Amino acid sequence: MSDDPYTRLLRRLEHSPRWDRTIDALTPVADRLVAKDLPRRILHGDATGVPLHEILTDAPFGAWWMAQYLDLFRDEGSRRAATRLMALGVAAAVPTAIAGWAEWAAAGRRTQRAGMTHASLNGLATLLYAASWAARARDRHRLGIALSSVADVPLLAAAFLGGHMGSGRDLG
Repeated sequence: MSDDPYTRLLRRLEHSPRWDRTIDALTPVADRLVAKDLPRRILHGDATGVPLHEILTDAPFGAWWMAQYLDLFRDEGSRRAATRLMALGVAAAVPTAIAGWAEWAAAGRRTQRAGMTHASLNGLATLLYAASWAARARDRHRLGIALSSVADVPLLAAAFLGGHMGSGRDLG
């Protein structure tokens, strides 16, 4: 097993009891989300073999990154499109989070611990992207661009954690 800094960080997240009280409080709520058979099968991807959360992440991630690509252009059409893409990403983050919560409910304690950090980072990123959207909608595009650039940091960290959790690797 690798002992690089990333693996050490992931191992610390998986073994830290810091989130345990929150996990204990959220578990009954999350369990209700997947209590019925049909929603559970849809959310866990029984038909496709891929959990719905993994599919839905492409929508907010793609919208936000495409908006930032359009930020390279200074014309009004690109600005308008980037503003709309920021809004689309924020809206798409909601069902993505719900589907992620369903996956979290079925996970073991170590994955749930990493999942709490994953969710917190995604929540922070989504709030920053929402602030970027609000700034852009008020014709404050430079501020909107700056906010979305800052949001990239927690988003990428959350994506890294999500990839780790989705891989099913056991770090011991």
